[in-house]
Amino acid sequence: MTRVVLLLAVLIVTGCAQLPPPNTAQAGKPAASNEIMKFDIPADALGARDPQLSAVLAKAGALAAAQKQPTVIRVTALGQDLKYINQAIWKGVPTQGLKPTLENLTAGANQRYSVSIEPLHAGS
Repeated sequence: MTRVVLLLAVLIVTGCAQLPPPNTAQAGKPAASNEIMKFDIPADALGARDPQLSAVLAKAGALAAAQKQPTVIRVTALGQDLKYINQAIWKGVPTQGLKPTLENLTAGANQRYSVSIEPLHAGS
């Protein structure tokens, strides 16, 4: 009997606790995205022209080319590094088949270098 009373007391106390108001924006969850893949490029790997980074970039190119719908690869980096990144990406794209679109964005101060792959929309 004491267990039942204790359980009821716990339920009553927890039932009185303030519940946080519902958050319609769901702050903890990222907004829905069409991104197929996105990753940051470590500055030290880019500066060293790391072979593992080159391999990852080539795989990103292959992934973009393997999609059933047209894709865009967006590269954000310093202008001086874009040529190296683009060449590494194109190494992974097969010569035959659907070619992704490559879009270069110049990184600003304190902006991470990144690569993202997204479906290409008619308005893009």
